[in-house]
This record gives sequence, structure tokens and C-alpha cells, in this order.
Amino acid sequence: MNNADVAWLSTSTVLVLLMVVPGLALFYGGLVRSKNMLSVLMQVIATFSLAVVLWFVYGYSLAFTDGNAFFGGFSRLFLSGVFTPPDVFPLSGTVPEILFAAFQATFAGITCALIVGSFAERARFSAVLVFTFIWFTFAYVPIAHMVWYGGDNPGLLFAAGALDFAGGTVVHINAGIAGLVGAYVIGKRLGYGREAMQPHNLPMTFIGATLLWVGWFGFNAGSALSANGVATLAFFNTLIATAGAVLAWVFTEWAIKGKPSILGAASGAVAGLVGITPGAGLVGPVGALIIGIAAGAICVWGVNGLKRLLKADDSLDVFGVHGVGGIVGALLTGVFNAQAFGGPGLESIGAIPGQLWIQLEGILLTIVWSGIVAFIAYKIADMVCGLRVPEDVEREGLDINSHGESAYHS
Repeated sequence: MNNADVAWLSTSTVLVLLMVVPGLALFYGGLVRSKNMLSVLMQVIATFSLAVVLWFVYGYSLAFTDGNAFFGGFSRLFLSGVFTPPDVFPLSGTVPEILFAAFQATFAGITCALIVGSFAERARFSAVLVFTFIWFTFAYVPIAHMVWYGGDNPGLLFAAGALDFAGGTVVHINAGIAGLVGAYVIGKRLGYGREAMQPHNLPMTFIGATLLWVGWFGFNAGSALSANGVATLAFFNTLIATAGAVLAWVFTEWAIKGKPSILGAASGAVAGLVGITPGAGLVGPVGALIIGIAAGAICVWGVNGLKRLLKADDSLDVFGVHGVGGIVGALLTGVFNAQAFGGPGLESIGAIPGQLWIQLEGILLTIVWSGIVAFIAYKIADMVCGLRVPEDVEREGLDINSHGESAYHS
């Protein structure tokens, strides 16, 4: 056990918690109308907490123990056995296994919380919890196992050589496609496309976005599982890619719409963070900057042109930013991992096409797997408790009707 590694991974776990509550909660909360502010805060903290508890009960065991190519086994239910020697995670070797489990619990939690932005302002709270329980079990856990488990019987995508340093497929594409399916299944908000649905508090969204940026250093650099050179590379890449993405989004929006917006700058930051996640410790700084710029510029199209093409009311652009940004990052990681471009991996440029194909396989498998599970999970939630609130409740707002509270008092 290495004390420096323990200290860094503990800090990183706290930083990922900062990303969700308050970061993601405030980012999402500011984007909705004031009558639904508390409902978003509630859905973020509740889905995160539910995922953490499920991770403790069975999620960690099914994701990070030997089983088959899709699921692990049951040897770590309720984290059984993590306290017995050798009390370190075998794939990192220097941190207690319970700390690794805690770090990964926050990843499971934020992935589930990300999804709620797609159906914000119209989903029944009980249905959100039912959906989260099913989707976590049958989408998040197996994809985490497939991508990240490299034990004696490795996960399918790990064995294939897919590169995903901190969750481009596991977290962002996974959540993005689940959110998009949800936007289709639950339907558009009342008045969508006819009434103004502007964010009610952009300063709050800005605060949330910047907290996400701060916390993301734990998300990405913590995924090195050690206080080492890989962590420092991931740390710097998270800084430079995000800065590049902010500028790319701002200048792209400026050119298209005539004015640069603070919502665009905040969205650009998140797009850059998403884009660099799969390659944070797997590309060089120049590659990271290019990935950030690409993610920032392409996600402008993701939340505008692509959104119109898809004809879905993805309320807070979960797919447009996390899905699209995750796909961009996952593919470009396969390019800039090459040593010829400053990366630490592929030894020849000729290996890039093969790696890109592996990256694409991982992306497509995640989209199909998560999408099917999400569709089934939404339908079950609808049958169990009704997916959408009644029209009168939606018009009045979810805060007072679902939670008996108001965010603001006149």
C-alpha cells in the first residue's frame, strides 16, 4: 500500500462527489425553469445516492470481479472480503480495495445522475428511481465490467483492447444514449417549440459548470489510481482540453449566432471535459488540446443541428454534449494515443486504423446495449408508477407538486 496513492485517490473521490452535488445539480438546476428547480436537485442527489447504495450491495461485485465477458461474479456482495489481506485492488496494487470501490461508486452515481437532464421538468420522481435501479443493474454495471475489468477473465471490450481511461463509453456515451431514449419515450414538454423555455438562472449554471471542471481533475487524474506520472498527464490534459473547448464553443457560436454566450462557454467547458475523459492519461497534451477543440466545436452542432434532426426534447442536451462529446473523445483517443502524435501508446501510425475500429466497436456496443436496456427500463417504470406527471402538474411545476417546496418565494 502506498500512502501517497491512498491520499490522492481519496481526494479524487471527494472531487467526483463535488462534480455531482453540488456541480451537476446546480448546472442542471439553473437550466430549467424556476418552477422545476428543486425537482432537478432532488433527482440528481437521489439517483446518485441510489447508485452508490446499489454499488455497495452488488454493483461493485458484478463489475470488478471475475465472471464472464459481460458480468462479474458475486464474491464481493456488500463488499465482502475487501478487508482481508491483501487489502489492495489487484489491478492497481497500491490502494485498499475499499477505496477503489468508493472511487468507482462515485462514477456509477454521476452516470445515473447525468441521465435526468434529458427528461427534466416532466418525469415522475418515483419513476426516475425505478428506471435508475433497472438501468444501473443491466446497463451501467455490465458496461463498466466489459470496458474496465482486466482480471483473469477480462471484460469483452477490455480484452479487445478498447481504450477508455476515465469513462468516455462507460459514463458519457452510456448516459447520453439512455437520456436520448428517455426523451423519446417520455415525449416532449408541454409547449415545447411554441413557448419560451429559457434557463432561469445562468449564474447558477455557470457555478455548476466550473465546479464540474474543478471536480473533473479527480475524475480523470484519479483514474490513474496512483499519484504518478500518468495522473499528472491526465491532470494537465483535463486543463488544456477544457480550455480549448471553451474557446472553440465560444468562437463557433459567435460565428454562427453573432454573439458569444455564457451558456455556450459553460457548455463548452463540459463538452471539453467529456471529450478528454476517455483519453486523459492516454494522449499527449497536443492531442488533448485538439480533442478539446474538436469536442467544443462539434458539440455546438450536437445541441443545435443534430438536436433538430433527432426531433427529441432532450431538455438539457445530455446526448448533444455527453453522447456526442464522448463519441468524439473515444474516437480521437484511438488516434492521439499513437506515439507519433505524442501519446504513450501505439508504436506506429499504421496501428491507428485497427485501434479506431476497436474504439468504434466499443461505442456501438455501448449505444446498442444502453439504448435497449434504457427503453425496457423506461417501459417498466411507466407500468409500475407512470413515467410522466399529469398535465396540470407539469404546467404548475414539479417543485410544489412533487416535493411540496418552492425554490423561490416572492
